Amino acid sequence: MNTKNFGEIKAVAFDIDGTLYETWRLNIRLPIHFLSHLIFFAKYGKARKVLREEKFSENFTGSFYEEQIKYMAKALHITEAKATEKLEKIVYSGLKSHFVKIKPCKNALECIKAFKEAGFKIALLSDFPPEQKGELWGIKPFCDEILGTEECGALKPSPVPFSIMAKNLGIKPEEILYVGNSYKYDVVGSKAAGMKAAWFTKKKPNKAGISDFVFRDYLDLMHAVLEK
Repeated sequence: MNTKNFGEIKAVAFDIDGTLYETWRLNIRLPIHFLSHLIFFAKYGKARKVLREEKFSENFTGSFYEEQIKYMAKALHITEAKATEKLEKIVYSGLKSHFVKIKPCKNALECIKAFKEAGFKIALLSDFPPEQKGELWGIKPFCDEILGTEECGALKPSPVPFSIMAKNLGIKPEEILYVGNSYKYDVVGSKAAGMKAAWFTKKKPNKAGISDFVFRDYLDLMHAVLEK
């Protein structure tokens, strides 16, 4: 579909954390869990930072999960088996229950429904496992592709997961609009992969940078995409 603001696009893809729901809604539920595993989360944050900076190509054959386990085992002075157990218990399964009562951003579901009805393919690409969020607040049935960057071998802003998502959708990167709340990871990463980028932010930025669109309310994004 040729849109007034973005040109020819055939799919709209979304980040999840901080984009489909506001981060504060999760943070207010985490203090006890976080404080109970303070040292672990400090090491985990460092591990993600190091692995995020790794440069992977589309031919990368290693495993992000294995590298993360090795890092955490070394940082915590435990075995890799124990590191695997802790990652599952504290992060992957441990955070899952906290998403149950979180509400999506205002008008996000309505926006995605409108895009689907208009004929766009819908995708989700997140640095954390999408399945961690269960049914994704009713958004899941509208999705043609749901992908976690960890399974792609590289976190955002690496263009690798964006390229894999485009390949899975069967759509050229330049025909995809990617929506995310992080300029550093979502906007920079999607633009590096050749996509168009919409930056969701509650703050009023001085400049839009390399993003193609900046918005605070999903109704604004919906009108920008569907207006011909």
